[in-house]
Amino acid sequence: MIEELKLHGLQFKIDIDSITSEILSGLSFVVSGVFEQFSREEMKTLIEQNGGRNVSGISSKVDYLIAGKSVGPSKLQKASSLNVPILSEVELVKMIK
Repeated sequence: MIEELKLHGLQFKIDIDSITSEILSGLSFVVSGVFEQFSREEMKTLIEQNGGRNVSGISSKVDYLIAGKSVGPSKLQKASSLNVPILSEVELVKMIK
């Protein structure tokens, strides 16, 4: 069934090398945890290819925390205390589309 859908052009994965936009311009992101569709480095590349900036730590200047499985509890707590929105990888991909 999946092979049949692929023959009809349905994509099951985003080709991050082909994405470029400025939709995330001016926004900073912290990427933490393990993701289902992308590696952490691929997530960072996806953000940069769409104009966003990656930072390593949570602060009041961070716009979003992209949280995968096993995200550090201290990062979640700090993001919550600073009212930094927490997104999943799916939400980030929707934001870019």
